[in-house]
Amino acid sequence: MGVKGVSERWLRARRALRREEMRYADKLAEMARKHSSEAFYAFEDPLEAALFSVLVEMLKEIERRDVDPGRKP
Repeated sequence: MGVKGVSERWLRARRALRREEMRYADKLAEMARKHSSEAFYAFEDPLEAALFSVLVEMLKEIERRDVDPGRKP
């Protein structure tokens, strides 16, 4: 199973979350998939690749907010 499989599992797990938290699970799965092809080849462990992808996307969002503080998520 690769990064796409991990993100699909995260989407299935979102059903156990409260309604107001489900959007965060969606966002995490989306972030993981953004780098799935590149990250998959850089790491042997798909979970590590997925987490790395999510962290990269989170840092990019933080940086964008620092540049444009009025931007809404």
